[in-house]
Amino acid sequence: MHSHLHTAQNANCEAIMTALDECHARGFLHKALGNCNDIKRDVNKCLAEERYQHAKENRNEARNNRKRIEKIWAEERALEQGISLNAEAKQ
Repeated sequence: MHSHLHTAQNANCEAIMTALDECHARGFLHKALGNCNDIKRDVNKCLAEERYQHAKENRNEARNNRKRIEKIWAEERALEQGISLNAEAKQ
């Protein structure tokens, strides 16, 4: 069973998860005979798509943060080199 299915991150899968809960509520024998398997596969597929989207968003955010930080580092290096060149010119 999936832990914490009904969360804000999985809002797009809410209808399928509710259907799975209703199927499981029909009783043990209903589940044991595999009557909920198709719904469970749909839940797994939906959750996998949600996880993929979140990972994609996180990757893009990390790339953007990395570019921003590398730009700051480049500016600091240029500033340090400019200062060190000026210091050498004075000597």
